[in-house]
Amino acid sequence: MAGDQSLVLSINGGERTLTIEPRVTLLDALRERLDLPGAKKGCDHGQCGACTVLIDGRRVLSCLTLAIACEGKAITTIEGLAQYGAFHPLQQAFITHDAFQCGYCTPGQILSGIACIGEGHAGSDDEVREFMSGNICRCAAYPNIVAAIREVAENEESHAAL
Repeated sequence: MAGDQSLVLSINGGERTLTIEPRVTLLDALRERLDLPGAKKGCDHGQCGACTVLIDGRRVLSCLTLAIACEGKAITTIEGLAQYGAFHPLQQAFITHDAFQCGYCTPGQILSGIACIGEGHAGSDDEVREFMSGNICRCAAYPNIVAAIREVAENEESHAAL
């Protein structure tokens, strides 16, 4: 179509080329054009966090981010976390702590949790709750989500001390 632009996105360690209108959000590009449905469309207004992905290691609401603005940046979705058939430590901690019920918010919660730990904001339950407050869980699995994040943060701290 007239006005469409071609771009290359670096997603989960690989490059994907697509042609889209400049106004297409990253969320819609991921779900509708690139067959990566992990990020969810919850509110589509940046209020629930279900669409959270990592861009250059920072958490971003993909429903408020234009895909075209992500060219040249490293995008990580939930589909890109498992390595060599093993879950990411936070994915495993979510399973261990039963930190999900319906699972709709889980991809956004996990990616936001990874960023929360990386930012150094997982030192206490209160700190995790504060820095994860942009991710809503309608099933109210919050205590288990906090426990999973704290476990991974504490394990990373103990490994860093070695």
